Amino acid sequence: MNIKHLQASLAALILGMSAAAHAAPAIEDKFRQLDELLPTPNEFRTASGAPGHAYWQQRADYRIKVTLDEAKRAVTGSGSITYHNNSPDTLSYLWVQLDQNMFRADSDNRNIATLPSREAWQARGNDGVKFEALRFQLESRAFEGGIQIHGVTDAGGRKLAHTINKTMMRIDLPQPMKPGARFSFNVAWSFKVPEMNVLGRRMGYERFDREDKANDSDLFEIAQFFPRMAAYYDIKGWQNKQYMGDGEFTLEFGDYDVEITVPADHIVASTGELQNPGDVLTSAQRDRLRQARTAKKPVVIATQAEAEAREKQRAAGSKTWRFSAKNVRDFAFASSRKFIWDAQGIKSGDQDVMAMSYYPKEANPLWGTYSTAAVVHTIEQYNKYSFDYPYPTAISVNGPVGGMEYPMISFNGPRPVKDKKTGEITYSKRTKYGLISVIIHEVGHNYFPMIVNSDERQWTWMDEGLNSFLQFLAEQAWEENYPDTRGEARNIVDYMRSTNQVPVMTNAESTLQRGNNAYAKPATALNILRETILGRELFDFAFREYAERWKFKRPTPADFFRTMEDASGTDLDWFWRGWFYTTDPVDVSVDGITEYTVGSKDPEVEKAWQRAREKSEPVSIIDQRNKGMVRRVDRFPELKDFYNEHDDFTVTNKDRNKFAETMADLEDWEKELLKSGKRLTLVDFTNKGGLVTPLIVEIELKSGKKIIERIPAEVWRYSPQKITKLFITDEPIVGLTQDPYWETADIDVSNNAWPRKATPSRLELFKTEQDRNNLMRDFRTPLKKKPAAEAPKAVQ
Repeated sequence: MNIKHLQASLAALILGMSAAAHAAPAIEDKFRQLDELLPTPNEFRTASGAPGHAYWQQRADYRIKVTLDEAKRAVTGSGSITYHNNSPDTLSYLWVQLDQNMFRADSDNRNIATLPSREAWQARGNDGVKFEALRFQLESRAFEGGIQIHGVTDAGGRKLAHTINKTMMRIDLPQPMKPGARFSFNVAWSFKVPEMNVLGRRMGYERFDREDKANDSDLFEIAQFFPRMAAYYDIKGWQNKQYMGDGEFTLEFGDYDVEITVPADHIVASTGELQNPGDVLTSAQRDRLRQARTAKKPVVIATQAEAEAREKQRAAGSKTWRFSAKNVRDFAFASSRKFIWDAQGIKSGDQDVMAMSYYPKEANPLWGTYSTAAVVHTIEQYNKYSFDYPYPTAISVNGPVGGMEYPMISFNGPRPVKDKKTGEITYSKRTKYGLISVIIHEVGHNYFPMIVNSDERQWTWMDEGLNSFLQFLAEQAWEENYPDTRGEARNIVDYMRSTNQVPVMTNAESTLQRGNNAYAKPATALNILRETILGRELFDFAFREYAERWKFKRPTPADFFRTMEDASGTDLDWFWRGWFYTTDPVDVSVDGITEYTVGSKDPEVEKAWQRAREKSEPVSIIDQRNKGMVRRVDRFPELKDFYNEHDDFTVTNKDRNKFAETMADLEDWEKELLKSGKRLTLVDFTNKGGLVTPLIVEIELKSGKKIIERIPAEVWRYSPQKITKLFITDEPIVGLTQDPYWETADIDVSNNAWPRKATPSRLELFKTEQDRNNLMRDFRTPLKKKPAAEAPKAVQ
């Protein structure tokens, strides 16, 4: 640290410090507004981020009958769709999603599939990954996937002209739909269900092989099983981007009346409420279901003993389960004779909710203990930060899909395994917490995007990122030291260092490192916004406002950005620009530090300080060697005068008079500062990463006391690359750390401290067999020349 004593006037001192920031030849305005990037506000979407007075959205109501053929692993269905044109536009055709066509052998999804590069194979060191990719490409060519449309007719049974374009179908209307009109049409279809672990994506079946092949039992998780209306809205028009796999779904709200016909011994889990329990459940199961509504813990509705009996007996015939769902944007179901089913009633505001889980016996004991408890926990926690869960059911199903969400129902994967040595059923810590986390995440999707209905086909982060953020908060409330993986700033650092990135504001199908980009980075950004920039109170109010404004509506990124600023009263354009529109990381370096003490101007004090400072300096090597030398004035004392008797630090009357004159000219605040004895420290910071950030500075004083100063990100507004900041303390600073709690995702903490701190690491001498051979080869010659006792030792 450079230590300087200021003798200039205090007014000049303050002016000098205010201009201490490093000059930059050209300023990149990190704080310019997002006006050129966001759409212009209008009557549909306001500048505050709220829906406008003329906001509108379409609606589609469905009546569906569907049959699951277990032996053929196929679905056939028919139904009617009533489309409501609430827009101010006249429509001459409708677009319908045929997502099952992604499973066609000639689909874009299959045709654009590639194998990882040679470098990727080598990095993974796993030929099994290569085999799985090859198996997918080979078997997908043989699978007769895709939806077969057997007819499209109007309400009167007349054929409607339609054109299928891959995963989209255009229906040409007999006459244009004017604003406020509605149109009903009928459609019939069928498709083969893909095996999830081989060909599936977000839906499919799972085999449970038995020795008696005739009695194999499958577990079906069925979604995207019917032609669904594409979304039409003010920003996009028709959202008819092809379904290629990564961009998920953009749909309209509506009411569903669905009849599901399955083998008679199957248990069905579904979106909506069961309308005919007397037709499909036993008397005992209906009694248990009634008990579960007021139970404090999950009640088993369909037991493991009943599931095992169904597997052995194989009932003939079929049963039809009827479900009704109000104001949902999609519908899915699961079916199997293997299902165990438990449930627990909870209260969500004024809504009675049944939290339920469906799972095969292979999922126990893990699922029976944790699944429904995690569903209940999710609703309790998400309600705090958004709105009360409005639907009557919330379901978690164990099956082949690792994690996927639909209204009121989610498909989740982790289950225990059998120990190869002991034969006991067991599960790892990773499996346990992986299950809890995936249930929180997928049930949480009921809020985003099943209710706050963002365009998933366009912006993955708007549902995955926001949901991952709330998932993190819910995990924190599950238990202390929960092993979360997304949310903490320190956990995103490796990704932020990487070069293979795209901005968060990238279309779903073009997003690289999807898990980091669309889930972890936006979740981390929101945590930093909540904890470091806005504070919890402001953030939570603004986030709830966004959720309330846009529930059962379709927000865009601009609506989220604007609402968070509007409700928090904070300009955050710099934050959205850096975290969502660039790939810049946070990397702030502490580059220089200089301490000043304020000169009192009292010659009695100042000259004593100067004398002491000079004495503290090292003695010159020349003076050391000249010590004892006989000088002329020593031999001839008459040559000495006043200046030999007094050094440069002797106080004279002239000094005292000048001090009196100076004090008379000082203002009161300057006199007070002189008395205080404050230490003034200038610290140079460099923004190496490019992403502007608040400064969180921990200052350690000579006494051992530590203080934290939090400086807003706007400190970079005039000089985004380099700044100098003044810190005023009562005693000397002996240490200083920027971002001491690792809360800003700084990618290089080695330059965050003064004095610099060594970064602990570990040397691995024998990382691989090849490294070991190379190392021993290098040592081989010296080893032959030295006695055994002198051989090099491995680092411990």
